[in-house]
Amino acid sequence: MEAPDSFAVVQRFPNHPLFTPGDVRLPVSLADAAGNLSDGPATLKGWIEDFDGKRIADIAATRRAVGIDVPYWEVRANLPKALVYTLRFEGDDGYGATFELYEETDVVSPLTGSELQPFDTPTVADHRGVEPYCSLTPAPCPLHDVTLTDALASGTLVAYMIGTPAHCTTGTCAPGLEFLVTEHARVGDVITMVHADVYADDAATTVAPAVVALNVDYEPIIYFCTADGVIVDRLDGIWDASELTERIDLLLAR
Repeated sequence: MEAPDSFAVVQRFPNHPLFTPGDVRLPVSLADAAGNLSDGPATLKGWIEDFDGKRIADIAATRRAVGIDVPYWEVRANLPKALVYTLRFEGDDGYGATFELYEETDVVSPLTGSELQPFDTPTVADHRGVEPYCSLTPAPCPLHDVTLTDALASGTLVAYMIGTPAHCTTGTCAPGLEFLVTEHARVGDVITMVHADVYADDAATTVAPAVVALNVDYEPIIYFCTADGVIVDRLDGIWDASELTERIDLLLAR
């Protein structure tokens, strides 16, 4: 399948101080001239350029659509400097998607390579003032048996997801959590998986303490940690079942 003519590149990643020099993941979708999100080929070829239009990296983006309605293309690149960049594709509308890399000191949310700080997230036994403790429907997810604190002290690999299925503005939290639950059933307790909702109330008026503790203002997120609590990988904004399986397998291979 071909991409639409002169398509727009739609960012599916957060647009705030998040990315730092090194490896970055930039999920994007495509929109046609009418602004409708569209399908396209298995691979999109393109490049990343700096503010002056100089090509910094060539990229080949992989189409992801397993278990989700609107596909996205997974872009991964290694970028050396904290600058403003533009992601471009062959056949796009000439604008692409602009994003920025920041110095590590300018990013307040947890960075890859740092230790994820423990936090007593809501569990089935102790909701810690978060009601509902999990907004997945029709039933809460099974990833609330232990707190993040307990998970990080367990000596196992850890996957920690922040997301609110009931109130997610991008519509990606519910499928993203369901995919993680499927992975939990697949790999068992070799990875301790924990989920925390974003809001402390059913009306979504109060941000939950777990979100405040991370200093994040977007969802969903998954942090992948080694047995000693170091963040080695992260998924932001959107993921399909296939990409999550690949990242879980990479974590298991460490």
